[in-house]
Amino acid sequence: MAKESMKARERKREKLVAKYAKKRAELKAAGDYEGLQKLPKNASPVRLHNRCKLTGRPKGYMRQFGISRINFREMASNGLIPGVTKASW
Repeated sequence: MAKESMKARERKREKLVAKYAKKRAELKAAGDYEGLQKLPKNASPVRLHNRCKLTGRPKGYMRQFGISRINFREMASNGLIPGVTKASW
């Protein structure tokens, strides 16, 4: 499990990115790079990091499901993810 502070920091970044998205797009379209620099650093979408929705694990994230590889494997084995079966041949 990730520390609660790390998960909270990531949520805070997501809110800032959403808040400044429109302004950022306008400044970028106008070519005003000095205006972009005046925005908060965490308003940049590049600074976001994908994390597992269940544990907050930053590595081994599967975009299609929104969870880490470890949780995916466990849930798939228990039949909790519809349409996912273990391969056998």
